[in-house]
Amino acid sequence: MASDNSSMANLVNGREPVPLNGEPVVKRPRESVAQEPSLRVPKEPLNKVTVVLGAQWGDEGKGKVVDLLAMDADIVCRCQGGNNAGHTVVVDSVEYDFHLLPSGVLNKNATSFIGNGVVIHLPGLFDEAHKNLQKGKGLQGWEKRLKISDRAHIVFNFHQAVDGIQEQQRQQQEGKILGTTKKGIGPAYSSKAARNGLRVCDLVSDFKVFEGKFRMLAKHFLTMYPNLNVDVDSELQQLKEYAEQLRPMVTDGVYFMHKALNGPSKKILVEGANAALLDIDFGTYPFVTSSNCTVGGVCTGLGVPPSYVGRVYGVVKAYTTRVGVGAFPTEQLNETGDLLQSRGREFGVTTGRKRRCGWLDLILVRYAHMVNGFSAIALTKLDILDTLPEIQVGVAYKVDGKPLLCFPANMDVLTRVCVDYETLPGWGCSTEDARSFEELPLNAQKYIRFIEDFLQVPVKWAGVGKSRESMVKLF
Repeated sequence: MASDNSSMANLVNGREPVPLNGEPVVKRPRESVAQEPSLRVPKEPLNKVTVVLGAQWGDEGKGKVVDLLAMDADIVCRCQGGNNAGHTVVVDSVEYDFHLLPSGVLNKNATSFIGNGVVIHLPGLFDEAHKNLQKGKGLQGWEKRLKISDRAHIVFNFHQAVDGIQEQQRQQQEGKILGTTKKGIGPAYSSKAARNGLRVCDLVSDFKVFEGKFRMLAKHFLTMYPNLNVDVDSELQQLKEYAEQLRPMVTDGVYFMHKALNGPSKKILVEGANAALLDIDFGTYPFVTSSNCTVGGVCTGLGVPPSYVGRVYGVVKAYTTRVGVGAFPTEQLNETGDLLQSRGREFGVTTGRKRRCGWLDLILVRYAHMVNGFSAIALTKLDILDTLPEIQVGVAYKVDGKPLLCFPANMDVLTRVCVDYETLPGWGCSTEDARSFEELPLNAQKYIRFIEDFLQVPVKWAGVGKSRESMVKLF
């Protein structure tokens, strides 16, 4: 009977196994099924990315927060946007302005990475590096510590020209504009979505093949915009030179991030550009940017699986600002708005445009939290409120006298909202020397606690000055 059982064990569905392609049949012992139990146990990621995102309309001071966290980071990444973003970082009294380069590039011990979700204007990239090199020593050796994904799309000069033409057409046809930076970001993302864009991998590969595709793309835009001024040969010559400078920095971004996430212990920081209310899906459409600048953009813009996303910090200015046009419920077109603008030096880093200013809108920030799931808040520019006797905070929206439960998708509705404010007492003294929560004036502490209670999110830092040292850690 034992021999019968033995022969039956060698049968597959009652038949002798048949060799395939002359290969001998591999007989696996039954106990091998239980030899790899670890495959059925979910693995915890070895490393997770820490993410810094804007929670309003941009210009919240993300660069300062990134600079603070980048001091001991191993890798600092950009995942979306282009040189329409603008981050100012002050180090050793030197003010650096970044648009494409991650702010963490100032950390000489960290690798800076520009991911596939970023659109790159190469003249802008090299010009930015050159200008910052002239300001101080912080950027020395930047090209040796920068990596660029081979899947990142390229912004060409004609994309920028088209951006300007489109904005002019909106003005003529509808009498309004989007307030674009005219950096070619929208047209470049349009090329990407239309699947006729060109990527970094195309540029550093066979240049003759790249040249043919470039000429076709330029012709496509010339057909759409006959008045477009494009010097194809000159731009191609420029791009050929950039290709050689770029080649040592280019890497397979997916493999780069996979190794970083699954290798030895590393601190990986992701620097979001723009902000939640400028997100192409969740922002105040159509007055938005052309990329996903909420937390989902981290996964798609770097090739990071969602389970590898760790802490997500939302950067919130202690009041609200907006560049360009679009609804702004808490805007103050009065002396308060002027004071916030002048004390806060509210001018766009990228455009130089004066920013519109208003009270902190917590309905808007709560909506950003719904989308991003903030672990904690970095509250910046608290010191700008130092001189105000009273501070108002937007806590509810009404339309036609009825409460609005959700942040509206329709911008016609948002322009009609009335804001309910909570009035809090000011603190009437300087916060600039505070270096702990206890050292802040009592009413400043109460302001922070009010924000925490409303959002149900802790405030981890409060900014009371320009430098990284002025970011007061609260816990």
